[in-house]
Amino acid sequence: MKPSEVQIGKAIAPAVEALGLELWGIEQLRHGRRVTLRVFIDCMSGVTIDDCERVSRQVSAILDVEDPIQGEYTLEVSSPGIDRPLFTLPQFERYLGAEANVRLRVPVDGRRRFRGVIEKVMADKVALLVEGRTYEMLHADIERAGLAPPAVETAKYRPGKTKPEKRRNSKTRGSKPRVR
Repeated sequence: MKPSEVQIGKAIAPAVEALGLELWGIEQLRHGRRVTLRVFIDCMSGVTIDDCERVSRQVSAILDVEDPIQGEYTLEVSSPGIDRPLFTLPQFERYLGAEANVRLRVPVDGRRRFRGVIEKVMADKVALLVEGRTYEMLHADIERAGLAPPAVETAKYRPGKTKPEKRRNSKTRGSKPRVR
């Protein structure tokens, strides 16, 4: 996590917990001069839109006073979702045996992207089982990580069904030929 994300997390965590929710994580994204602050919240019974609204109001008030972000920013509050990001070692440990996608800042064996099963969590490392091989990664080197969403079967062509017609040029389709 970036130092600014840690600072913001410390400032808003008590308010989120006072609402009966867990602060799952924070992402601060910069797109040119624009900043988006994403706050992920979680709850055993699930996160509702009302929960997001309540947290948004509380966090906005805290950020107005603390002012940790220079200039304008957009605040987004949501649940972690099905492909939940993983920020801390205890979160990795919570999902031992689950499949995850991990992107590293520093390559390991020439790779930066991995998809595998979370096998073990150590003091400062995560072990990921990828295609029968275990890769140990320093938590500090993980740029982004999240649970892998379940595989979705793609729609397939079935015999007996007509294939969709290929369109050539939508401007000429259905028009009469020009006579000169």
